[in-house]
Amino acid sequence: MDDELELLRTADPVSARTGPWRERPLDHRAERALNQLLYRNRRRKIGRRLVLRAEAAALALFAVLAYTLSGPGSTPAAAVPAALQVRAGAPAVPLAELARRAGAHAAAAGPGAGPHRGSHLQSWYLDRRTGTVDAPPVTVPEERLTRWNADGSGSELVVATDPRHPGRPVIHTTDDGRRSTVEDGKVLHRVAYPAGAETRRGGPASRTPPPADPQALRRLLGALYGEADGGTPQLLQALSAFRQEWTPGPRENAAVVRLLATAGDLRPVGPVTDRLGRRGQAYVCTGRPGAMEGIRQMLILDPADGRLLGSETTTTEDIPGTRVEAGAVLSYEAWME
Repeated sequence: MDDELELLRTADPVSARTGPWRERPLDHRAERALNQLLYRNRRRKIGRRLVLRAEAAALALFAVLAYTLSGPGSTPAAAVPAALQVRAGAPAVPLAELARRAGAHAAAAGPGAGPHRGSHLQSWYLDRRTGTVDAPPVTVPEERLTRWNADGSGSELVVATDPRHPGRPVIHTTDDGRRSTVEDGKVLHRVAYPAGAETRRGGPASRTPPPADPQALRRLLGALYGEADGGTPQLLQALSAFRQEWTPGPRENAAVVRLLATAGDLRPVGPVTDRLGRRGQAYVCTGRPGAMEGIRQMLILDPADGRLLGSETTTTEDIPGTRVEAGAVLSYEAWME
């Protein structure tokens, strides 16, 4: 391996110690992107391994797998949250009806109610270094806030917190894969960017605001992520990844719902309360061979205006060689304005 690295350095003699391409540990943004990339390819029939999805992203347990992490003043913490349960007997709202409501809300919005760059996300991701035969599955809860200003300055903040258990110690995994608990609200990552930094850091997704037309949105997602044209499971992943870059306004929300209403494979299942205590309507898509096989995605939308509240990804079968069982939550994302 050392010889191969040396050959690469000779072919492309970029300094390993200075400059933007120097060798160094991944930051939180890069680690999350790696987790999402790995997660998208995790459902291979042979040699499948447990990884995350994000975006991205990502991206779901009829029994809670409890793992107690003890320390000074700590209390037992559930390592993996239970999957959300739809309220039985309550009516489901078809996507076509929700698209109508979202359109009416968009029509009443003012001219300044447009999208803005950045996002506010509470996430629960199954750590890719856990869930093996030797390590019980552990879900890491984090809150991420990214903001950009008109002059290109901005900030990123990552905090260890689980709003379901305020004030309690939070499960955290270190860079070397060790598990521990940290105090609720501990800052894991904080950085401020000077004016003009957005232009230097941003890629095509960051420079392209979401359109208010559903077909234009589909074309944009396909151009940015490719797999958005591969079916509804991939479309949902692309939407989640793009949502990490932009917070849409009412007109863009309406375009998203109209796009989902025509995508197919999304089944309305009824009302659900998300992990932030908000009431929404749930829509489910189950993967099939060649398209997220063994994965179930649940999208949660605001029943009044169609805003994306959250998404939950679960596995529908046991993952060989791990302690991750069918019904386990692989990821949950709760979006805030």
